[in-house]
Amino acid sequence: MKIKDISRVKGREVITVKPGATLSEAIKKLVNNGIGAMPVCDFKGTLLGILSERDVLKWIHRGNTDITKILVKDVMTCKVVSGDPEDDIENILKIMTEKGIRHLPIMIGTRLVGMLSLRDVIEEQLNVRRPRAGVVSLNDYVAASRS
Repeated sequence: MKIKDISRVKGREVITVKPGATLSEAIKKLVNNGIGAMPVCDFKGTLLGILSERDVLKWIHRGNTDITKILVKDVMTCKVVSGDPEDDIENILKIMTEKGIRHLPIMIGTRLVGMLSLRDVIEEQLNVRRPRAGVVSLNDYVAASRS
Protein backbone atom coordinates (compact mmCIF):
# COMPACT_ATOMS: atom_id res chain seq x y z
CA MET A 1 0.00 0.00 0.00
CA LYS A 2 1.19 3.50 -0.81
CA ILE A 3 0.50 6.78 0.98
CA LYS A 4 -1.69 7.88 -1.95
CA ASP A 5 -3.95 4.86 -1.27
CA ILE A 6 -4.93 6.05 2.20
CA SER A 7 -8.37 7.60 1.87
CA ARG A 8 -7.94 10.19 4.64
CA VAL A 9 -4.92 11.70 2.87
CA LYS A 10 -6.76 12.10 -0.43
CA GLY A 11 -8.80 15.26 -0.80
CA ARG A 12 -8.50 16.45 2.78
CA GLU A 13 -7.71 20.12 3.29
CA VAL A 14 -4.34 20.63 4.94
CA ILE A 15 -4.64 23.02 7.89
CA THR A 16 -1.48 25.13 8.14
CA VAL A 17 -0.20 27.95 10.30
CA LYS A 18 2.13 30.86 9.56
CA PRO A 19 5.42 31.17 11.48
CA GLY A 20 4.42 34.63 12.73
CA ALA A 21 1.15 33.45 14.30
CA THR A 22 1.00 33.40 18.07
CA LEU A 23 1.02 30.09 19.89
CA SER A 24 -2.46 30.95 21.14
CA GLU A 25 -3.74 31.25 17.56
CA ALA A 26 -2.06 27.98 16.61
CA ILE A 27 -3.51 26.09 19.59
CA LYS A 28 -6.96 27.39 18.68
CA LYS A 29 -6.52 26.01 15.13
CA LEU A 30 -5.36 22.64 16.46
CA VAL A 31 -8.31 22.37 18.85
CA ASN A 32 -10.98 23.69 16.46
CA ASN A 33 -9.89 21.28 13.74
CA GLY A 34 -9.34 18.28 16.00
CA ILE A 35 -5.76 17.75 14.84
CA GLY A 36 -2.55 17.07 16.72
CA ALA A 37 -0.10 18.81 14.40
CA MET A 38 0.02 21.17 11.48
CA PRO A 39 2.62 22.28 8.97
CA VAL A 40 4.13 25.71 9.36
CA CYS A 41 4.24 27.40 5.95
CA ASP A 42 5.23 30.83 4.72
CA PHE A 43 2.99 33.04 2.56
CA LYS A 44 4.11 31.10 -0.57
CA GLY A 45 3.15 27.77 0.98
CA THR A 46 6.73 26.65 1.52
CA LEU A 47 7.04 24.17 4.37
CA LEU A 48 9.20 25.68 7.13
CA GLY A 49 8.44 23.32 10.00
CA ILE A 50 5.71 21.54 11.90
CA LEU A 51 3.93 22.43 15.14
CA SER A 52 2.61 19.57 17.24
CA GLU A 53 0.91 19.17 20.58
CA ARG A 54 4.21 17.74 21.79
CA ASP A 55 6.06 20.93 20.79
CA VAL A 56 3.59 23.02 22.78
CA LEU A 57 3.85 20.78 25.86
CA LYS A 58 7.67 20.83 25.77
CA TRP A 59 7.62 24.63 25.56
CA ILE A 60 5.26 24.91 28.55
CA HIS A 61 7.27 22.34 30.50
CA ARG A 62 10.33 24.59 30.18
CA GLY A 63 8.47 27.15 32.29
CA ASN A 64 6.88 29.23 29.55
CA THR A 65 3.25 30.20 29.98
CA ASP A 66 2.36 33.23 27.86
CA ILE A 67 0.95 31.68 24.72
CA THR A 68 -0.32 35.07 23.52
CA LYS A 69 3.16 36.52 22.98
CA ILE A 70 5.29 33.63 21.75
CA LEU A 71 5.34 32.97 18.01
CA VAL A 72 4.94 29.62 16.29
CA LYS A 73 8.41 29.93 14.73
CA ASP A 74 9.92 29.91 18.22
CA VAL A 75 8.21 26.64 19.23
CA MET A 76 7.91 24.61 16.01
CA THR A 77 10.09 21.70 14.98
CA CYS A 78 12.26 22.92 12.12
CA LYS A 79 13.79 19.63 10.99
CA VAL A 80 10.83 18.01 9.27
CA VAL A 81 10.68 14.51 7.84
CA SER A 82 8.20 14.29 4.98
CA GLY A 83 6.74 11.66 2.69
CA ASP A 84 5.75 11.37 -0.93
CA PRO A 85 2.39 10.01 -2.12
CA GLU A 86 4.27 7.17 -3.87
CA ASP A 87 6.09 6.07 -0.69
CA ASP A 88 5.32 2.57 0.55
CA ILE A 89 3.37 2.71 3.80
CA GLU A 90 5.49 -0.01 5.45
CA ASN A 91 8.68 2.04 4.93
CA ILE A 92 6.98 5.21 6.15
CA LEU A 93 5.70 3.45 9.29
CA LYS A 94 9.22 2.24 10.01
CA ILE A 95 10.63 5.77 9.67
CA MET A 96 7.83 7.28 11.76
CA THR A 97 8.37 4.69 14.49
CA GLU A 98 12.17 5.05 14.51
CA LYS A 99 11.98 8.85 14.68
CA GLY A 100 9.00 9.07 17.04
CA ILE A 101 6.89 10.93 14.47
CA ARG A 102 3.08 10.76 14.62
CA HIS A 103 2.33 13.30 11.87
CA LEU A 104 4.02 13.42 8.48
CA PRO A 105 3.67 16.14 5.84
CA ILE A 106 3.17 14.68 2.37
CA MET A 107 5.01 16.53 -0.37
CA ILE A 108 5.23 16.45 -4.14
CA GLY A 109 8.50 18.22 -4.74
CA THR A 110 8.26 21.40 -2.67
CA ARG A 111 4.44 21.45 -2.66
CA LEU A 112 2.58 20.34 0.47
CA VAL A 113 -0.25 18.06 -0.63
CA GLY A 114 -1.37 16.35 2.56
CA MET A 115 -0.75 15.20 6.10
CA LEU A 116 -0.52 11.61 7.25
CA SER A 117 -0.99 10.57 10.86
CA LEU A 118 -0.45 7.21 12.48
CA ARG A 119 -4.18 7.25 13.19
CA ASP A 120 -4.89 7.56 9.45
CA VAL A 121 -2.80 4.46 8.77
CA ILE A 122 -4.43 2.45 11.58
CA GLU A 123 -7.94 3.41 10.46
CA GLU A 124 -7.14 2.51 6.85
CA GLN A 125 -5.77 -0.87 7.87
CA LEU A 126 -8.86 -1.55 9.97
CA ASN A 127 -11.13 -0.60 7.05
CA VAL A 128 -9.23 -2.90 4.70
CA ARG A 129 -9.59 -5.81 7.12
CA ARG A 130 -13.23 -5.09 8.08
CA PRO A 131 -15.66 -7.64 6.61
CA ARG A 132 -17.70 -6.54 3.61
CA ALA A 133 -21.47 -6.07 3.76
CA GLY A 134 -23.29 -9.38 4.00
CA VAL A 135 -20.37 -11.17 5.64
CA VAL A 136 -21.12 -12.10 9.23
CA SER A 137 -18.78 -12.98 12.05
CA LEU A 138 -18.31 -16.58 13.12
CA ASN A 139 -20.19 -15.83 16.35
CA ASP A 140 -23.18 -14.48 14.39
CA TYR A 141 -23.13 -17.51 12.10
CA VAL A 142 -23.08 -19.95 15.02
CA ALA A 143 -25.81 -18.05 16.90
CA ALA A 144 -28.06 -18.05 13.80
CA SER A 145 -27.57 -21.76 13.21
CA ARG A 146 -28.68 -22.55 16.80
CA SER A 147 -32.03 -20.79 16.47
